[in-house]
Amino acid sequence: MEELTKETAKKLMEIKGETRGVSIMGDLEYILYKEGEEGLRKVEQELEKLGYPIKYKEMNGMALYPIGLEALTFLVFKKLFNFDREEFIKMGEFNSKVSLVVKLFMKYFVSLEVIAKHASKFWRRYYTTGDMKVTEINKEKKYIVVRVENFEHHPFHCLTVEGYLISIIKMVLGKPVSCEETKCVYRGDKYHEYIVKWE
Repeated sequence: MEELTKETAKKLMEIKGETRGVSIMGDLEYILYKEGEEGLRKVEQELEKLGYPIKYKEMNGMALYPIGLEALTFLVFKKLFNFDREEFIKMGEFNSKVSLVVKLFMKYFVSLEVIAKHASKFWRRYYTTGDMKVTEINKEKKYIVVRVENFEHHPFHCLTVEGYLISIIKMVLGKPVSCEETKCVYRGDKYHEYIVKWE
């Protein structure tokens, strides 16, 4: 893991694009859920030390914030609470359940086909850059393929997307779901690709 310094934070802030406050707020709500008020206070103090102070209770869910700010919060979670792969995935699952955006889009979660049709629109509610699309639905073999193109964030974000997809597809199918990122820009691929399978 890269060292968490003001220089690291500044570099993250150079990532192009913005995210809705609801995305970062969901991450912070997970800390509140896992670590309580004290944990949230530690995160806010660490972000302030790094030069990017935010207060969870003062954030606007629909306002736009730099994508790098969310990436920075991920690194703070790793430093303070030793988040591992599974914890970031769990955070993605948790976020889908508390997200205002998900609540607004609940009417689209009636079938895989409807999700595929609106995936790009759903993504754009969170981010000003990148695009999400469902490239394949195979009900016989019980999987779908989801692609995220033209998007740079942080490798930890890939894990939260896994968790998000697990939760959304589980909502639709009501069955156990697994997800694997089979292609990733941080491993040299041209885009992120996820295979979501169910039983």
